[in-house]
Parts: sequence; structure tokens; C-alpha cells
Amino acid sequence: MKRATVADLLATRFDVIVIGGGINGAAIARDAAMRGMTVALLERDDLASGTSAWSSRLIHGGLRYLEHGEIGLVRESLLERERLLHNAPHLVTPLPTLLPVYRGARRGPRVIRAGMIAYDALSLHKSMPRHHLLGREAVLEEIPDLNADGLRGGARYFDAQATWPERLVIENAESAWRHGALVGTRYAVIAITADGAVTTGVRVRDQVSGEEFSVRGRIVINVAGPWVDAVMLGGGTAGVRSRLIGGTKGSHLAVSRWAGAPGDAVYFEAKHDGRPILVIPWHGMILIGSTDLRFESDLDDISATDDEIAYLLDEVNHLFRGRSLTPDDVRFSYAGVRPLPFTRGGSTASITRRHVIHEHAPQRRGLYSIVGGKLTTHRSLAEKTVNRVVVALGREARSSTQAAPLPNAPDGTLPELRSAMEADQPTIRVSAEDRTRLISVYGAAALDIVRSARDAPESTSLHMAEVRHAVESEIALSLTDLLMRRMMTGFDWLSGDPRIEEAAETMGAVLGWTPDEIQRQIADHVHWTRRLRPHPA
Repeated sequence: MKRATVADLLATRFDVIVIGGGINGAAIARDAAMRGMTVALLERDDLASGTSAWSSRLIHGGLRYLEHGEIGLVRESLLERERLLHNAPHLVTPLPTLLPVYRGARRGPRVIRAGMIAYDALSLHKSMPRHHLLGREAVLEEIPDLNADGLRGGARYFDAQATWPERLVIENAESAWRHGALVGTRYAVIAITADGAVTTGVRVRDQVSGEEFSVRGRIVINVAGPWVDAVMLGGGTAGVRSRLIGGTKGSHLAVSRWAGAPGDAVYFEAKHDGRPILVIPWHGMILIGSTDLRFESDLDDISATDDEIAYLLDEVNHLFRGRSLTPDDVRFSYAGVRPLPFTRGGSTASITRRHVIHEHAPQRRGLYSIVGGKLTTHRSLAEKTVNRVVVALGREARSSTQAAPLPNAPDGTLPELRSAMEADQPTIRVSAEDRTRLISVYGAAALDIVRSARDAPESTSLHMAEVRHAVESEIALSLTDLLMRRMMTGFDWLSGDPRIEEAAETMGAVLGWTPDEIQRQIADHVHWTRRLRPHPA
């Protein structure tokens, strides 16, 4: 996958211009390109650099959506969860989850039992086990450290986890590129152009060179997540739309695994406000989240607050006996804004998690904005969106993404891929730990990275081969791109880790950076990690 050049973007009048390189934008670009359309995917920063990176990292059916009557959304989510388990098995894996039920909880045993039955009924053809109701002693046998006071029982069920949703975005964009789409990162859309009421394309600023130019397109789809309104306002279209986004902030904490920490995810009801909270085994750590607060501040400067951190720690300390986690135990936190539909009041939990395809006609024909959307349902949202585009363009082309594996899905099983890596490295040693990490990040492309290191001159290490892959095949332009959204080591290599400097020097060798540029990249990355507070930057 190569970054589109200005000349590339000027040379074509595109059928579809997609604004926003998150999971939904990448999926829409993929679906449209696979139907034979000419597509430009434009992202002002890096792929997956916004909301897509800040979720609970789950591929789930939305169990709690049942209590809000969103049966269709749950059914769609469960179906898409199953498709992802098949189409991206290297990135999406089953996650057993335990739901304890306590005396006095808002959701008692009958409600939980009914919810579990409905959850299974809505996913009749799933590959994962059905739920099991558990008595009090069985729950404590599963998680001995669970607070036993008032515990009545629980349920064990399965959802799925995307350890690296950033990689889901990268692979959707790569698939779009393989099918002919142009993928442009560091291209900020500064205006949506029109001839009268007809959309004609977008005005773009190259964030690297500063050059401004126009890209022509028949259809423009605004998929900027929580920035949808900002794109419309900055694009000179304020007169053709009312406010669309009413985002809510979700914060998560990562702590080290403690002795007796659960091996399964735990989905529980907060004692403070009854909000569902998850404790999730993730990347050798425990991920805790999330909050759900209305957010009206700077979308480009989001981090968990002291109050949010205290709230989540207090809930976990109450749930597990003997826990006394403090902010000093937090390895890092992160926060993002859900691009939910704007509402003027009411509970944030009651705001629909359904996506909305907003057509701006008749004021502006050929312009659409996407509101909402979940990581789980990105493929189905894309299919529905491009179905609308097909009609608008007078085409006939059906989506082919339902059973289409992502580019790096292995042909066989993951164990077979590991065996192939072991057998294919006579001149370079790859540890079992490295094999596991490479496969979990790159899938089948892990074998290509190992082979490129094997076949290169002796001075080329596995690390160099991986960095070269990120730069030459995945449009990594900065050190933060490399660590946070390609190699996926940034959450481990926080400020002060010497491996950051090593990675910068390696990337500098690939891209020809000067010593001053290498130091600037390190400084920029350290500044970026300040959002992962309370880790010192």
C-alpha cells in the first residue's frame, strides 16, 4: 500500500471520495473499490489515529443494547462478529466473559437470564459456545477474588476481542488499495466543493508540503467520526446541515495483571451508577473501561481525567476482594469520543448506538455524512452506505465483502502459520515470543517480514525488516505511526524506553532522516504519549 501523491489525486474524477481513515471510512472505501468504483480515501492524520484506536477493543453483539430494545442492532452485531471471526482470525478472537449478578442490582437474575437467551437466539449460527448460567459457588470458583458479598450467581458467555483494532483499519485500507482505491494520509479536507446544489469534490491541504489543491468527485462521504460536524463547518456547508454529532467520552485504564486476576473478561454493574463496566484481559494486562460522558471540548486533546480514573479504580477495587489499586498502578489510560447522534438531553446510555447514513440532499446532492457506527459493524455499515452510492450513481454492483477475508488473514490455521514460520527461517532466528507477536499484528504478512529479513543482507535484522514493511507497505510516515498503529509496541514502549530511540534510528535509516529529524520524531512521539496519562511523558 502506497500513499497517494498529489498528482495521483489530481488525475482522476473519483466516483467516491471518503473523508476519514478510521474503521468506517476504510471499510467504505474497501466496499466501494471492490465494486469497481474509483475511490479516494483521505485522512488528515494517520489511518486509525482517531476514535478507532480508543475503544474497549471488543467485537461484541451489544448485550446491553437489548434493554434499550435495539434488537436489530444486536442481531446485526452478532452476525458481523461471526463474519470477523472467519474473515480476520488473526485479529479477532473469542473472548469468554463472566457476568456476576449481585443482590440489589438493576439487572437481576431474571433479566440476565432473559438477556442471555435472547443473545443466543439472535446468533443461532455462531461458532462459539452458548451461555451457561452459574450459581454463586460456581462464579466464585471461576474467579475466587470476586467480592462475595451479595453475590447471587452469574452467567458465562462469549463475545470476541480485537486486540489491535488499529490493524483492522490498516487491513481494510490495504484491501481498498489492492482493489484500486487511492489512500492518502496527511491530507486534510478543508472544504467540500459544489456547483450550486451539486457536490463536485473537496479542497485538500497536504499536511506534509502545505500545498492546497482540489480533488474532483461525484460522491463525497464524510466519515470523520466525532469530527463530522467540524468537517461540515470548515467545509463551508454550515447552511445545509444542523448539528449531527453529540459524542460521548469513553475512558479506559490499563493496569498490570495482579495475582488472581481473571482470565476471562468480567462484565459487571457499577455500584456507583449502575453503568456496565468491563475488566478485560488484554495484551498481558488488564483493561478497565469505560466511562460514558457527554463531551463538548477539544476533540484533538482528549485524555482520561482524574475523576474518571478514580471512578474506574474504585469500581474495580470494590469488585475484587483485596484490591486497592491507585493511580500509581495505572500503566496508562486512553480516551476517545463516540460519534453518536446529537441529542439535547437524557441519559447517555439511552443514545442509540445505531449508525445513521445522513444524506444532505436536496441542499447538497451527492454528499453524505455517517453518524455513529461501531467497530463491530463496520463492514455492514459500509455495505449499506455503498448501496446508497450505487443507486445515486445509477450503477448495479453488489457488495462482495461478506465472505471476503482481510488481506493478511492466513490461508490455513494460525498454528499452521506458526509452523511455516518455524520451518522457513534457516538463516534467521525468530523467537517463539516474536512469532506470536508478529502473527497477532500482521497475520500472514508476518511470514513475508521474516522472509525479507532472511533474504536481505546480513546487516538487516528482523526489526529492520518490520520497520521497512511498515514504511514501504503500510504508509507509516512518523515514529508515532510506526509504534502506535503498525508495530503495536507503543503501549509497551512508553516515555524513556530506549527502544523508542532504536526504532526512530531504524526508521530514519529507511526514510533517510537526518539526526535532527530523528530527535524531532522522538520528541513528537513523547509529546503525543502525554495523552496516555498518568504515565509521565
